[in-house]
Amino acid sequence: MSNSDTEDNVEKQRTDVSASEHTRFIEDGEMENSGASWIDGVEEREMEDEGSRVRVAPAQGKCVRCAQRCEKMFSCCLTSYHPLPATPTWSDRCMFAVRCPPHGKAAQTFTLVMMVVLGWAALWAVTKQEALPGGNLFALTVLLVLCVIGGRLIQYIKLPPLLGMLIVGILLRNIPGIMIGSWIDPVWASSIRLIALTVILIRAGLGLDPVQLRRLSWTVLLLAFLPCVVEASTLAVVTHFLLDFPWLWGFMLGFVLAAVSPAVVVPSMLWLQELGLGVDQGIPTLVIASGSIDDVLAITGFAVCLGITFTTGNLVFTIFRGPLELLMGIAGGTLAGIFLWYFPSKDQKGVPRVRVWMVLGTGLLMTFGSRTAGYAGSGALGCLVMAFVAGFKWKMDKEAVEATMSDLWGVAQPFLFGLIGAEVDVLKIQPQTIGLGVAAIVIGSVVRMAASGVAVSGAGFTWKETLFVAIAWLPKATVQAAIGSTALDTARELTPQNTTNERLGIQLLTIAVLIILITAPLGSALISLTARHLLRKGTREDSDRDSAIEMNNIAECARQEDIELQARPAHDPEGKNDDNMSV
Repeated sequence: MSNSDTEDNVEKQRTDVSASEHTRFIEDGEMENSGASWIDGVEEREMEDEGSRVRVAPAQGKCVRCAQRCEKMFSCCLTSYHPLPATPTWSDRCMFAVRCPPHGKAAQTFTLVMMVVLGWAALWAVTKQEALPGGNLFALTVLLVLCVIGGRLIQYIKLPPLLGMLIVGILLRNIPGIMIGSWIDPVWASSIRLIALTVILIRAGLGLDPVQLRRLSWTVLLLAFLPCVVEASTLAVVTHFLLDFPWLWGFMLGFVLAAVSPAVVVPSMLWLQELGLGVDQGIPTLVIASGSIDDVLAITGFAVCLGITFTTGNLVFTIFRGPLELLMGIAGGTLAGIFLWYFPSKDQKGVPRVRVWMVLGTGLLMTFGSRTAGYAGSGALGCLVMAFVAGFKWKMDKEAVEATMSDLWGVAQPFLFGLIGAEVDVLKIQPQTIGLGVAAIVIGSVVRMAASGVAVSGAGFTWKETLFVAIAWLPKATVQAAIGSTALDTARELTPQNTTNERLGIQLLTIAVLIILITAPLGSALISLTARHLLRKGTREDSDRDSAIEMNNIAECARQEDIELQARPAHDPEGKNDDNMSV
């Protein structure tokens, strides 16, 4: 028998077996499911003919019938049998939301709950007691979940989510019988806050507009120095006469309270950039750039007053420490940003992903390294400058990095504001200090707003934009939470027998807590509520987009023209026969 005859016989046997098996299953009443994969596995049959082997996979109708019966049994729970009506009532929506398969907000909520439960279970499996009530990781998990919920709820009344997160943090620290915020390790809280602050500073640096920054460079310096110095001096005078503070303690309190909070201001300015409000006038860039310099100045002024009061360290070096930290931050950030121009190189794979890790790692090194070296003010400024310089070279390629940093901020934001709120201990507020402390805060804030208006008066802003800058320069939280207790701790350590210094330290801490409670929620709410009324909608982004589309069209036409020139025959260089030629 020839090879061709053998192959014909094998093919005939395969066809006969398949037909017989197919007929048998149809006669048994089982469904035909051609082209689909079998449910129960595959029954293999082999036939041998001169070394050839044929495998036949018959249909598995029993499992199909079983699936159909189960589907019919649970049809009352399936969306396919009960679709949403064209005009559903509230009860129809509720019933449809809980039917299977999981879908919509119900499925999303269940997924988030399971993520939290699984995350906590993993922490418990690794750390045991730390993840149980009373432990540090348990408190951080509860703080994260409740801050996210608080942020979502506050958004329903058109206020920024950071306000809800801040309130949740304060409540978790001060509700009697709960006080979960007090379970958090202070070292962990400080480190997490610094990580979150690094993320938002990188986002701010990438979002700075170099054109507006160059135009407003003098205004940036005025806005950074004038309101801070004027408010600190005003508070020194007010507390000297109202609270009987010595002059040095008054200036010390003034510089503590004068520092604007980048943790509150920067997210609000980035929100304005997303909405296009005030972008053409450079207002978000102005406020973000001035904020870091303002903090360096305030921390330096506080350190000088603290050093003179307790005569710790070299006083001359303490006085010149502010300019030194400023130069260190600018120089270090510039060098790091230039380094990130060339590493990673553009010929590598996954350049945006590598850039995210590089810029985040460099920022964390700056913020944590500067704090370890004792120059905390230079770290935040260096992180901002580094991101700005790197983004200036990346140009349009930085969009992928900004998107990833935005996702990271979604996780870091609840931690930052929740932990800032958890630093506020209402029990440390002295009742006799509240009234006069609030009066001092109000006077200092009014003077600061007036000084802010004077600082930006030469920038060409309208009176509405000037008023908004003064409002945006109001929130205080980060620096006050970080150094508010430093004077009290120093007084107890260096002058334990001096009850006057301890009393002044407690009063300073009380007023620092009050200014966080008053200005952080009020400032963030005012920024959100007044931005649309006081700022102009930007038009530059639309024109840039139109220009980009036009340039793309021009480039496309040029490429098409090149193709046509290459396609023309050598004897027709002028393209006279283009009508007879197709490209």
